Amino acid sequence: MDEEMKGFLAYLSGWESNLPRYHFGTGGVDVARTALLSVDLVNGFCTEGPLASSRVKNIIAPVVRLFEQAWSAGVGHYALLQDSHEDSALEFSAFPPHCRAGTSQADTVPEIRGLPFFQVMAVIRKNTIHSGLNTGLDAWLSQRPEVDTMIIVGDCTDLCVYQLAMHLKLRANAYHHPVRVIVPADCVDTYDIPVDMAARIGAMPHPAELLHTFFLYHMALNGIEVTAGFSSAEGEI
Repeated sequence: MDEEMKGFLAYLSGWESNLPRYHFGTGGVDVARTALLSVDLVNGFCTEGPLASSRVKNIIAPVVRLFEQAWSAGVGHYALLQDSHEDSALEFSAFPPHCRAGTSQADTVPEIRGLPFFQVMAVIRKNTIHSGLNTGLDAWLSQRPEVDTMIIVGDCTDLCVYQLAMHLKLRANAYHHPVRVIVPADCVDTYDIPVDMAARIGAMPHPAELLHTFFLYHMALNGIEVTAGFSSAEGEI
């Protein structure tokens, strides 16, 4: 590894360690103009099936806390973007069959379903890692023109979270409609396949820590606000 790359990796580590914390309310995120979007927090990525990941399961608790915090602060717009694949999904050529429509794998995790305000959340089904293609997401957004701040949680940082964040930012740029897209790092994650495991199962390695950080950074390069998380106490961003 050359010195320039070592220098960048050291910078990247420092960047991630010094991410700011956000809050709701005065001087922070305007709750009246905010939507909270969760992507793929379903059983098939957390607790069952070939793509279930313990790392992804571990973000359920902080995501639930953020939902509760947002609701208490007065955020009123929520959408759950979730895999619900057709049996013929072309994505199954790249990933093992997962989250088929009508199966328990495609169900929202019980911790989110158990929230007392779950009934106000829009469930938007998708058949690919991209939440904006052939889904109801853009229509849902168009019905809420006052929303200009979007917080994204879920999995995976380098796949569906990245695609959703970039879609929202690029959609806004294309239509000259400024928006804030915020990704709290403690509420997103990705799966891990070490090199030795990849060799055993005939897959490509997927280093979770590295890809998680790289894709957070790449989102930041594109004007997406990456934060360490949300604080209960008010303070300046």
